[in-house]
Amino acid sequence: MTVIRPEKADSTEEDSNLDAVSEVEAGIRDFVRNDVAYLRRPAPGTPSGTETALEPNTEATVNNVNSLIQRVAGTSLTEIENLISELEALRDLLHNEGQRVQREISGYAQLSQAAMKSTRMIADNVSQWKRAADSLRNS
Repeated sequence: MTVIRPEKADSTEEDSNLDAVSEVEAGIRDFVRNDVAYLRRPAPGTPSGTETALEPNTEATVNNVNSLIQRVAGTSLTEIENLISELEALRDLLHNEGQRVQREISGYAQLSQAAMKSTRMIADNVSQWKRAADSLRNS
């Protein structure tokens, strides 16, 4: 099994966790191959198609394997759930920031339009004053 490790500055703890998980997974695979694989084959002398009851030792072994798998899977599921909640929080943050930026742009657009109107009014008034001054000089 290949383990993909993210590159981070402080990844020693994650590396040790990943190594431990890899070791547990390898142990589970070996255990299942060696000790539990015979459960799928019919016992010698048993006609095929009939079920055999599990021995108490075998049943305890299967329960141990199941609990081990649940513990390993539980850690992974917890990590996945944490990642999902972090991604949802980031999505909400990005959505809220997008709305804020839209409001800011709208405010700047209104301010720009008001500045353009004011500039036109000032330019019109200056041109009127200039015509008035020119007509007074010419008179």
